[in-house]
Amino acid sequence: MIFGAITNSWRLQLEQGDLLPLVQEAQSRNSKHVELRQTCLGSCETGKDQDWRPVLPNLQSLVDRFPDLSFDLAMALPCLSQRIDPMGEQFQAALEGAKVVGRSQPHLRLVDPAPAESVWESSDDIPAEAMGLADLAREAARQGVIISVENSGQPIRSMALLVTQARAAMPESERAFLGLCPDPTNQLRRFPGSDPLAELEALPVDMIKIIHFKQAGNGDPHPAVDDGDLDCRRMMQLLEAKGYQGAAIMEIPPHEDVFENLSESFSYLQGFSAGTK
Repeated sequence: MIFGAITNSWRLQLEQGDLLPLVQEAQSRNSKHVELRQTCLGSCETGKDQDWRPVLPNLQSLVDRFPDLSFDLAMALPCLSQRIDPMGEQFQAALEGAKVVGRSQPHLRLVDPAPAESVWESSDDIPAEAMGLADLAREAARQGVIISVENSGQPIRSMALLVTQARAAMPESERAFLGLCPDPTNQLRRFPGSDPLAELEALPVDMIKIIHFKQAGNGDPHPAVDDGDLDCRRMMQLLEAKGYQGAAIMEIPPHEDVFENLSESFSYLQGFSAGTK
């Protein structure tokens, strides 16, 4: 696995400056990947909501400074609750941004912030709007961009059901471009009686495009990844047993000591792993 950081952990620091020195600090703390999250990109983005756009020259300049880091781009897009035009200006701009930051392996993570009305337990429960994901993924595949999708209002098993259904609507050659960003702690906080790690274990490894680590205690977020509600040792073991080799992002909350918390998170998880970069 490739341990990494995410820019929404740096909201406090971004109030005082721009992104480049923060990426430098993350790299100095042994981060090997940085997820560039919309609303936390400094001069590398402009606008809000539907008017949000990545600033491509600034993104290019940023990633060029860090040839030893990998990056992905993450954006909020109501792709499960609305039909999104794959040829629309915003989605096309996001694909361009993903290609700039991802180099030879571009990856765009989509987060639908809309709350779910109910859990999807069968394909019949999935709204027609969510099946538009297949069209977005097909357009991304045409441009060589991997799409991962996340929604904290649905458990991992329900998101896997959606991706399975969307893949079935895609040509076989394009299906590998669509997958998930599982976040077991999000699920545990939203569905306290569930077993998100069992649902993670049930996923085929090719469906896991990127994964988030965070920790909570009695549902309250911890500043670092450590002991708590989620069994991180079990999570590491099952990912390694699957042969997952992608990015593992420490989605820790904003904090004045966020980089110390990032280092602590890396050290904690490395104690459980024999194959982490």
